[in-house]
Amino acid sequence: MKNANIIFFERKFPSANMILIKDQLPILIDTGFGSDSKETVQFIKSAGIPPEELHLVVNTHYHSDHVGGNHYLQKNYGVKIAAHSWDAASINTGDPEACSSEWLDQSVDPYQVDLKLSDNDHIETGSSTFQVLHTPGHTLGHISLYEPESEILICGDLFHRDDVGWLNIFREGVSSIQRSLESIDRISTLQVKRAYSGHGPQIEDPHRSIDTARKRLENWLKNPERVSWHACKRIFAFTLIMKDGLPKEEIETYLLNCGWFHDFARYTFQLQPEEFIQVLVDEMIRSGAASWHQQRLIAMAPYVAPQKEWLDQNIKPKDW
Repeated sequence: MKNANIIFFERKFPSANMILIKDQLPILIDTGFGSDSKETVQFIKSAGIPPEELHLVVNTHYHSDHVGGNHYLQKNYGVKIAAHSWDAASINTGDPEACSSEWLDQSVDPYQVDLKLSDNDHIETGSSTFQVLHTPGHTLGHISLYEPESEILICGDLFHRDDVGWLNIFREGVSSIQRSLESIDRISTLQVKRAYSGHGPQIEDPHRSIDTARKRLENWLKNPERVSWHACKRIFAFTLIMKDGLPKEEIETYLLNCGWFHDFARYTFQLQPEEFIQVLVDEMIRSGAASWHQQRLIAMAPYVAPQKEWLDQNIKPKDW
């Protein structure tokens, strides 16, 4: 890029990473978790961009850790939001399934999508043009952004440096693995020098990470149960992050009230939900995803716990 400057904000959970394209028309990719909205604004200001001068926010997909700051930016600064048209349809109608928020038990403040994106659309930043690539798998409306001149890829949760985004077979379809593979195959044909994903560090060797992602997905095709374990552990770990851990005596009640937990227990692992509780907790401990601290189950990923006051609002799309 001749004049545009990529500023990468690697963030701790529960927020996803953000990418600010600093140019004549500043673009922000993703906005973090709702409880971190003020921090999101501070990041933008620290880069020398007044939030009201943002030309556009582009969401790679509609999960809470990527869209949580939309409401704050839209309400307080009039920033326009762009997302794939499939996400926009559920968001703008306030569909209870929007963001998978209800199923995942993850709060999302209300927002509207102003610009509906489709595959091969272009986003101008002033001196550069980013191509919109529809890369479904992690979600049906997932997109990536590619700038061919500088060979930069912004890939959301399609893949990370050493992992892939979890797959939601119950809300995004059982063919999520195949769709992810097709998206990975499409990305693999591009010339990419640097990639930025939704979690973890900047990716300095994108094609190694793409090959790693493809191998994992191909293995999942042979053993689909691994898809569900990968998803369960990440969903539950995110819950532990949001709640800053769960006391041992509250785990059963919490899990038995979650849609995702019932679906995975009954339909993937062929267990009654009550039977799956200890199985999941044991796997969280075994895999290092969580550990006990004074009878409280705590996520092991680095995180900054949301404010209790924000969580207590418990806003879901059905309330929008």
